[in-house]
Amino acid sequence: MLPRSNAALAARDLAVVWHPCTQMHDHETQPMLPIVEAQGVWLTDADGKRYVDAVSSWWTNVLGHRHPCIVAALKDQLDRLDHVMLAGFTHEPALELAEELVRVAPPGLARVFYADNGSSAIEVALKMSFHYWLNLGRAGKTRFIALTGSYHGETLGALSVTDVPLYSATYAPLLTKPILAPSPDAYEGAPGETPAGTAARRLGELRALLERHAHETCAVIVEPLVQCAAGMRMYDASYLAGLRRLCDEFDVHFIADEIAVGFGRTGTLFACEQARVTPDFLCLSKGLTGGTLALSAVLTTNAVYDAFYAEYRAGKAFLHSHSFTGNPLACRAALATLQVFRDEPVLANNRALAAHLAQRLAPLRDHPNVADVRQTGMIAAVELVRDRATREPFPAHERRGLACYRYALDEGVVLRPLGNVVYIMPPYAITTDEIDLVVDTAMAGIALAVR
Repeated sequence: MLPRSNAALAARDLAVVWHPCTQMHDHETQPMLPIVEAQGVWLTDADGKRYVDAVSSWWTNVLGHRHPCIVAALKDQLDRLDHVMLAGFTHEPALELAEELVRVAPPGLARVFYADNGSSAIEVALKMSFHYWLNLGRAGKTRFIALTGSYHGETLGALSVTDVPLYSATYAPLLTKPILAPSPDAYEGAPGETPAGTAARRLGELRALLERHAHETCAVIVEPLVQCAAGMRMYDASYLAGLRRLCDEFDVHFIADEIAVGFGRTGTLFACEQARVTPDFLCLSKGLTGGTLALSAVLTTNAVYDAFYAEYRAGKAFLHSHSFTGNPLACRAALATLQVFRDEPVLANNRALAAHLAQRLAPLRDHPNVADVRQTGMIAAVELVRDRATREPFPAHERRGLACYRYALDEGVVLRPLGNVVYIMPPYAITTDEIDLVVDTAMAGIALAVR
């Protein structure tokens, strides 16, 4: 049997695996961490050391690793049906999941289109919106409006509505160009301006854009309430209500990318609920399966569906496809996840956990190198700066967040800062004692990173 230590597995990995979102040269000084087991909020490496997964394994693991309800559902499904294509076939997990998603989603969303991952869901929504207008004879609608600081994935269509240069700049020659609307990010608000005031001002600027560009615009795409990859930028829910009104007024679609913020992250099952709005397209993934298997879904309205429904010779069908669309195992995992939300007081528990997290992070508001401590539900972020008064940032090349990450790993906590933003986004299975461990570690890591 091959050795199964951290060192042995890391050496084998580096010989063959190219990791995502990684400069592989970093692993010459930052050892790879082989994980062999997980339970609840805890990960265990090959040497037996345990770590709190304080970032939910890239924001996917909402209920905790190996949740018994999900594990049981997967074992049961594997004994009956592993996979069948969804073109010309159906199966109970896919249709039952669609029924349940329509039941719990904002009212008016009535159709479910499956894909494999978050970026793929964005591709579906973008193509479906464009194709809808084409089917209605409005071929001039070919562009999309996105927010500054937006991130929607790393396939080419998703990158085309992404405004995080770290991900999109290299591929600019391959991308279509979005129309960028100023983000309602409260951190960037004018001095003395409330988050609601910032949202209102930014809605005025969006209106001006739509007055010029609505005739060529398919949709406005946003991450509701939190722009995650941009540094957990947060904004007031009134922006979503105003956005819905503007989309209706100017006859463009509203695409809500809830891939990261859905399934309880912001305090409600879906972030859009906090503004009482229904988007034309709701994109879901990550927490959809409790973080166990890859699956995404795009929910839309009957009005959109009807624009594609015609005799085959009309050429209006939406022919987008993925081999593993609606995989039965993934759908069963998603059904089990929704069952937990239905049967257990997950959202109520989250409110208590979020309040404890806020209380523990509060002392950082007075730290000389912290410009902002912000939180929406079970997402909290700390903005590190060189100078609190001027908000002068630390130079990116200094990689202050990396120092915090390395310290936290040594202490048994997985934090993965976004540049100079240290965030906490844990599974909902976390306890208050475990939150204390995470916050204490983050505070010590921040002290080390800014010195």
